[in-house]
Amino acid sequence: MFEQLLGLVEQMGYWGLLALMFLENLFPPIPSELIMPLGGFLAAQGKMDPVLAVLFGTAGSVLGALPWYWLGRAFGRERLFRMADRFGFIMTMDPPDVLKAFNWFDRHGRKAVLYGRLIPAIRTLISVPAGLAAMSLPGFLALTTLGSLVWTSVLTAAGYLLQSQYEQVQDYVDPVSKIVVFGVIAIYLWRLGRRLLTGRRS
Repeated sequence: MFEQLLGLVEQMGYWGLLALMFLENLFPPIPSELIMPLGGFLAAQGKMDPVLAVLFGTAGSVLGALPWYWLGRAFGRERLFRMADRFGFIMTMDPPDVLKAFNWFDRHGRKAVLYGRLIPAIRTLISVPAGLAAMSLPGFLALTTLGSLVWTSVLTAAGYLLQSQYEQVQDYVDPVSKIVVFGVIAIYLWRLGRRLLTGRRS
């Protein structure tokens, strides 16, 4: 994948970074941990301006977050309540649990969106609850932009420092992604197992 990404960014320049970061948010298998360090590597070679690389990468990341946000808005709270009422056992969330989740997001959603953009595997999905909770679009864009700016800056700086070894950034970040994914799965299985033991069904 390294050679393909390198060829694409060298051919398309900053717009290649923007396009890849946009796609990275839609299709997580395309890792930002490779895309932005690549921009830093090219900046270290004098082929890119590091500030422009960060700005274009951030723009792509923000644009890529919008479809998930609008998906959440289109699905809506009421539909989620109905789904929890019907499939609460599989979801491990009954309507009261969904209400608690929304109340939590109403209180802490701004922090969740901001910090969620800095957590591998979570940074893409955090847009969905923001949409479901009907967070204002300007607020969502501001928090997403700030979080994405920090994320892309760190990755670009890492690529700049590592230069030809920029792909090592993924080696450092990938274990974090796996821990997050396995943690989410473990929590779901724990909640499902607890429901099986207590016989709580919807």
